[in-house]
Formats: sequence, C-alpha cells, structure tokens
Amino acid sequence: MPAHTEHQPIRIALLGCGVVGTQVARILLHERRSLARRVGAELTLVGIAVRDTTVPRDPAIPTDLLTADATQLVENADIVIEVMGGIDPAQSLIEHALASGASVVTANKALLAQQGPALYERASHENVDLAYEAAVAGAIPIIRPIRESLAGDNITRVLGIVNGTTNYVLDQMTRHGLTLDTAVADAQRLGYAEADPTADVEGHDAAAKAAILASLAFHTRVHLDDVACEGITKVTAEDVAWATRSGHVIKLLAICERTTHGVSARVHPALVPTTHPLASVSDAFNAVFVEAENAGPLMFYGQGAGGAPTASAVMGDVVTAARNRVLGARGAGESVAADLPISAPGDALTRYQIRLSVLDQQGVLASIAKEFAARDVSIEAVTQDLRHDKDGYAVLVIATHTSREADLADTVSALTSLDVVDEVMSVLRIEGS
Repeated sequence: MPAHTEHQPIRIALLGCGVVGTQVARILLHERRSLARRVGAELTLVGIAVRDTTVPRDPAIPTDLLTADATQLVENADIVIEVMGGIDPAQSLIEHALASGASVVTANKALLAQQGPALYERASHENVDLAYEAAVAGAIPIIRPIRESLAGDNITRVLGIVNGTTNYVLDQMTRHGLTLDTAVADAQRLGYAEADPTADVEGHDAAAKAAILASLAFHTRVHLDDVACEGITKVTAEDVAWATRSGHVIKLLAICERTTHGVSARVHPALVPTTHPLASVSDAFNAVFVEAENAGPLMFYGQGAGGAPTASAVMGDVVTAARNRVLGARGAGESVAADLPISAPGDALTRYQIRLSVLDQQGVLASIAKEFAARDVSIEAVTQDLRHDKDGYAVLVIATHTSREADLADTVSALTSLDVVDEVMSVLRIEGS
C-alpha cells in the first residue's frame, strides 16, 4: 500500500445514502478540515452510489456526487464505505473494492457473519483494511476493544443486548404491561422497528452480531449457522410479570462463551437478575458485557442504532483506515489463532425457569422432581400459586441450577408427558447470575 503525502487527498466512495449514509456524507462534507488534521491528509468524498439518482434526498447531499455506477466508483477510491446492507450487491462491490486496493469500512453484519472469512482473506492478500465497528452495537466501541485492547487477555464470555428493537419491545412490556404485538407496533410507529420486524423479533439480527463477536473474542471463525437462535415471539405479558416477581427482567441476549467443548454462540430471551448491569439497559439502547481473565468484567453501553450513532462508528473506522494509508500501514486483521471447535448447542451450560400448570394434589412435586433427578438436573427453588382461572390446578415455577442445555430440554420434554402436568406454560433461561 503506497503511503500518501500530506498533499495527496484520500478518495472516499460511499455506497448507500439512507439514514446512515446521509449522516456519513454530511460529516465528510462538513468536517473536512477537522478530519484532515486528524488524518494528515484531506478526505475527499468522490461519489455516492445509489440505485436511483432521481429520488429526492436530504438537501445536504450534493446531487452531482450521486451515481448509479457503483462499480466504477469503487475502482477510483482509496477507501470504500459500504452502508447499503444485504448480501448482494454489497458483497461483490466490497470484493471489487478490495481487489482494486481500496480499504473497506462496512456496517454490514449479515454479510460479515456469512462471508467474513473470504473478505478478511482478500483484504489480507491486498494488504488493505477491512473495518466494521458499526456492524455491532451502533455507536458503542466494542469491535476495536475486543480485537485490540483485549488482544493480550483471554476473554471467557460475552453477554450482549445488541438489538435495540427487541430491547425496546421487552422494556415496554416490562414497564407498561404491554403485549408483544402492541409493543412491536409501538416500536414501528417510533421508527425503531421495520414494517417487517422479523429479523429483529426472531433474533436473526442479533445472531449475526453474535457470530462476529464470538469470532473476535475467541480467535476462531464462527459462522452465522453456528449460532443457536431463538427470538422473542413466544414471550408473553405473563412471562414478563413472573420475571418481575422473581427479581428478573427479560432481555434478548447474544451469548458467546469459551467452554470445555470449544466456542458456544447463542441468541435467546433470558431472565437477567435485576442486580446485573444489563438489567438496567432500557429503551432501544444496546450494551455488551465482557468477562476476561485479567481485565475482569467490562461494560460497554450506548445507542445501538440510528443515523448519527452508527455514522460515528463508521467515521471512526474511516479515520483509522485513512491514517493507515497515510503511513503506508495496515490495521489488525482477522485472528484465527485459537481455531477452537464449535460446541454443540446442547452442550451450552445454562439455567431454566419453568412455569407449569399442575394438578393441585399431594405427590405432584415428588413426581416432577423425579424427572429432574433422572437427568441430573438440580432444582434450586420452587414457587407455587393457585391457578385462579382453572379450579383444581396450581402454577409451579421451578428454577434450576446450571446444567447442560440438552439435559434441561429433555427434562422439559419429559414433564409434558406426566399425567399430573396440565401444561408447560413457559420455559425461559436464566443468565447473568
């Protein structure tokens, strides 16, 4: 990579001009002098690739910068910023940019979770940067701390609230007793959720971010398909109420762990004790809780979405990549030094809170406890209430000690076949305790 002198501008190509792209362009255009002082060379926005150049846009965007020819644009750039999203044509354009010797800054978590290794290898081969701070948790600086600041430590666990939409939905259900559907509709009205919220509420967005975090934290390639994923669509207002009664809040968590079996990555709703730092993360905010052998527990908190917060993360990568080009250097690339195996989902260690509707008679608890003991699952606590909507039945809430996911799931399956069990009303994992 040739070093730029202070008098050679660094050409920036922007792919995409949505909410984030517009804010990135505004910063590049309005902060040119300040950015030049930080980099040591001027950053020149040479073009913005869009699908349709005739669509009305923010007045801050000069129309003469718009182009529908993204391929030609990336061929004449030193740094390419990709904020289009999706797999195609983002992947082919990023590959073309890297092959042309341009560094790439992207916010595309779905692409990185699926095709990251190939893109990292291409960037390494071309001796250019591939940066993606904005791909996980918006404005929160989490990629660089894990990849660089903690590179000399051993990270053991990462717990993350990395999807602002679901955190807002669950927060509204907790604060105001809303149903899931009502809370999702509220999130859509405020612009936190898309018209089709599937990627958020089914956990797919968080799973892509979990794959990226696990890969970085454990120096091992973790693909999106390696992440066990469960969304929040089964969480009910009654679940939220019981969580409150037991001293918890429900959060959709991305959980990445180094275990005796290798690397475990999963996404699911979980009961988080109200004493845990993640429990207080409200509205559409994100937070990532990192546990490392020497550094101990670390908390990263902030806005996880939106034009300005995400643009902040993008621009941090742009400045770093630009400095590297000025110096003729390259930043940290992919680390797969550990190359740990990916553990089976059933080997994950967790705790369950199981809510059951059972016959209100003697011997019921003994029958249920027998099924737990048969699978080496230890019961920590049992709470019982009369079921007021169904005479002759009671509600049992059972919290377990830590056990294998597979053993806990087998126990729940066995409970459904007991004559004394009317219904398994809810199963939620307990994390962070």
